Amino acid sequence: MRVLAIVILMFLTSSSGIAQTYIGDTKEVNEILKNLKSFSTYVMNSDYDKIGNCYTKDAKIFPNNTKIIEGKTAIIKYWTLPEGVQTIHHKIMPDEIQIVGDTAYDYGYYEGATRKKDGTKVTWKGKYVIVWKKQADTWKIYLDIWNGVK
Repeated sequence: MRVLAIVILMFLTSSSGIAQTYIGDTKEVNEILKNLKSFSTYVMNSDYDKIGNCYTKDAKIFPNNTKIIEGKTAIIKYWTLPEGVQTIHHKIMPDEIQIVGDTAYDYGYYEGATRKKDGTKVTWKGKYVIVWKKQADTWKIYLDIWNGVK
């Protein structure tokens, strides 16, 4: 009976019917959630230095259909949009965050929209996995992989 009550509570408290799972110190989980939200803000503001600062110095990103990109400089170059192109919406929605010592991971879905130079809007969405490292009391992205979903 107790298990059934927990399952029902998890279902009722999730907005999508799928429970989010956050495992670890609440303060640490909240910092990662805050960092995800800040990352989206930096992407929408085209603030490439702040995007770069979200990553560790030895970070690696794994964009869809490309080789692994390593290091802050290369990562900033990847995120830099062509003149006249802007990300007008970017949202990261974690399904799970788990913290183990000074390492954490989270995975879930993302969505966004880009306004092209000619004014047309392109929307996109996908799934992702991030591995975090805690450095100098700050959670930074070490590994970042994503790809689209239809």
